[in-house]
Amino acid sequence: MHIDIKAEIKRSRAGRIGIALLLLIIAFAILAPLLSGYDPGQQSTDSLLPPSTSHWLGTNHVGQDIWSQLLYGARTSLLVGFGVGIISLVLSIIFGVSSALIGGLCDNIVMRIVDAFIIVPMVVVVILIAAYVKPDIPALIIILSALSWQGGARVIRAQALSLKERGHINAARACGGGRPYIAWRHIIPDLGPILLVEFIYGVRRAVFMEAGLAFLGIGDPMLVSWGEMMRDAMKFSYLDVWQWWLIPAGVMLSLTIIGLTFVSHAAETVIDPRLKGAEVA
Repeated sequence: MHIDIKAEIKRSRAGRIGIALLLLIIAFAILAPLLSGYDPGQQSTDSLLPPSTSHWLGTNHVGQDIWSQLLYGARTSLLVGFGVGIISLVLSIIFGVSSALIGGLCDNIVMRIVDAFIIVPMVVVVILIAAYVKPDIPALIIILSALSWQGGARVIRAQALSLKERGHINAARACGGGRPYIAWRHIIPDLGPILLVEFIYGVRRAVFMEAGLAFLGIGDPMLVSWGEMMRDAMKFSYLDVWQWWLIPAGVMLSLTIIGLTFVSHAAETVIDPRLKGAEVA
């Protein structure tokens, strides 16, 4: 499956739109100190101010600049998303490929563990863990990663079972290539498009989960998050402040999810060319 994934995504209109949206969000996150004139955690007596030249999106109930919180919230979402995406993908590769290559009892044990994790709702487990562990960014990344790799491992295992029977891998095995060599030099490179899709799925799921948990109040209250912004804004829904407090956070979260979805759809067409007919017009 040696395909130029970058070229395929660039040919897709949905892929180009998705990349543009993600680059915009990433630019906001990186340039947050330059684009915002306030510390997102700095409180003041100027609470619930409407948008103005000094506060582009007004202030919240404790006088914090909403525009600054919106930009720094992108950092939180992307950090959690990419952190979980990378770790969960590595775990999926380790368990999926090793299960396929070793087979036998190891395969049965890994698949039963995968089945057990898939059945349990992720939100319920995170809520239970949050009762005992402070859900800061590192802890949240570890928890979500530990609960997100199972689906990817199942997909990777299925593809690896097919790949290990191909001629070039049989030739490598006949020449004395061990399982680690075959996995690193042949199986994993051939899984490129699938790994990209699984990574994007992991990032998208983590971004949504982080915002959702923060909206439910499960998270570090001192952490700047789009979910936390929407949660606080809902408390003042009877005032006009929701127009410049709730909506921008929801729009930024939606654009991030849409961008990831478009890129993943473009990457999926590499795996299954039949999906090209369903691209964004």
